[in-house]
Amino acid sequence: MKSLSRLVFLVLAIFVAAISSAADTFMVLDIQGRGEVRIKLETAKAPKTTGHIIKLVEAGFYNGLRFHRAERIPRPFLVQVGDPNSKDGDLSSRGMGQGGTGATIPFEETGLSHVEGAVGLARDPSDKNSGDSQFYFMLSDNKFLDGKYTVFGQIVGNGLTVLKSIDKGDRITTARIERK
Repeated sequence: MKSLSRLVFLVLAIFVAAISSAADTFMVLDIQGRGEVRIKLETAKAPKTTGHIIKLVEAGFYNGLRFHRAERIPRPFLVQVGDPNSKDGDLSSRGMGQGGTGATIPFEETGLSHVEGAVGLARDPSDKNSGDSQFYFMLSDNKFLDGKYTVFGQIVGNGLTVLKSIDKGDRITTARIERK
């Protein structure tokens, strides 16, 4: 009987571990005056990138930051956030979009494509291993970027509608992580 109890306990422990490791992780951004953007994070495909972003979200880093880039001409391209200088700084100032935490995240080839709603880690174009706190959302398919930047998430739900309404200067009121 004792060995059967141990076996049941072991099977149950393995089952619980499998369920918890299979849990989806989401980053949820509340955009002032726009709504909520929900991003499914690809934690298995981009563990270093998502781990870094999750730590920043949980530390409150993104709360109050503004989108410092919104490229829509000649066609919808991307919006970008994550420069700590955007919280209170002049968005048109030279150097806006170059700030971060000082950490660098190595490039991770996830095999994910730069399709509408994809979320990628911004970096210095001359150094694949220079990503940090800034990330961008694709407003349309831009597969020419595939393999050059780490795609680590995808917008889900009605977040695409909110995404398309974001302008330069819009503020993240709160960012949070949810696991389901």
